[in-house]
Amino acid sequence: MTEKWRNDKWFTSSWNFAEEVTKNLHFQKNIKIHDVSLRDGEQQAGLIFDYKQKMALAEKMSEMGIHRIEAGMPAVSQQDRQVIVDLAKRSDLQSEIFAFARCMVDDVKRAADCGVKGVIIEIPCNEEMITKAYGWTMEKALELSIQASIAAKEAGLYTVFFPIDMTRASMSWSLDLLSHVAANGHMDALAIVDTMGVLMPHTVPFLVDTVRSKLPGKPIELHFHDDYGLGAANTIMGLAAGADVAHTTIGAIGERAGNAPYEDVALALLTMYGVDLGLDYSQIYPLNKMMREFSGLPIRGNRGITGDTVFNIESGIVADWYKHSHETDPLITNSYLPALTGHPDTQIVLGKHSGISSVDVWLEEAAIQLDKEQKRTLVTDVKARAYEKHGLLNQADFDQLVAKYR
Repeated sequence: MTEKWRNDKWFTSSWNFAEEVTKNLHFQKNIKIHDVSLRDGEQQAGLIFDYKQKMALAEKMSEMGIHRIEAGMPAVSQQDRQVIVDLAKRSDLQSEIFAFARCMVDDVKRAADCGVKGVIIEIPCNEEMITKAYGWTMEKALELSIQASIAAKEAGLYTVFFPIDMTRASMSWSLDLLSHVAANGHMDALAIVDTMGVLMPHTVPFLVDTVRSKLPGKPIELHFHDDYGLGAANTIMGLAAGADVAHTTIGAIGERAGNAPYEDVALALLTMYGVDLGLDYSQIYPLNKMMREFSGLPIRGNRGITGDTVFNIESGIVADWYKHSHETDPLITNSYLPALTGHPDTQIVLGKHSGISSVDVWLEEAAIQLDKEQKRTLVTDVKARAYEKHGLLNQADFDQLVAKYR
């Protein structure tokens, strides 16, 4: 069977593709992922990637087809600037290289000197942040926006205007700011920026539509944080409303609770919406592992899409499903194949919830044959050992338990 929701790699839900659902989806044809791991991602407290690590992550992202990489902010350090310069001059990278700049002419010039394709220009948008955090007048914010964006245009940079904390600004002020910059300065695209991750998914389509009506013809980018765990959901809602670019990070790294994780966005679009971003999805897990090895950041084993043990099966009931269907239809026990994201294949593990089908898999691997009563006894022994260990059994535990049957 080959359908948008069911093929040889994934098995999701036909309900996702009901006409009553899809008629409300308005995806653009060429959606781009703009990765901000090397800039906003590294702003996570205590997280540092050195030069070699940033280059390796960028190479891996380019290899898997990430469309744009925000390589850093030149003003942060000489090492950051060197990363940007060296990535920008790499003709073998398929990803476009962008830099990040404050709304200052000097910052824009630094970005241009790095040889990047484009620049993200930030400016505070929330009135309270402008006056209380920056100590500026509203007029100064407007003036700096005009000056910096014109400087970017003159430097030949693709310019994304990035209004910080836009979603907590008053609607009238934020829309007036955008219109003023569009009319008097320059922007090739606008990023809707949910700096504090406070949008509801249901709000996003209305926000995208409102901004588009204010800035007709301008591409819309989405920069959503994950403070409420809604970064990916909000990003998908924005793309479904017609936004063009998603700002994401590897594994949701970033300031405070992090940014929208590209893994969740990309895989959900592919398998649940039928939207292929053109990525090599088999690199999802390897890239995430690389990031974690470089950063030392932990992740829960069963974290969806990127967890190390997400395809492990302990439950005896599910192990029974696996035993009967894995060879003929492995998608009975998974919504997508491990190979789709580059994971190792499904494993049956032994623990408190194991059943006879669980030990059958291990016995077959060890070439040991037991009768039904012996298997029941072994299952009891497995559960007892799991209670003793307060966790899963390993190979040594299993070998010890079956030694009496050899």
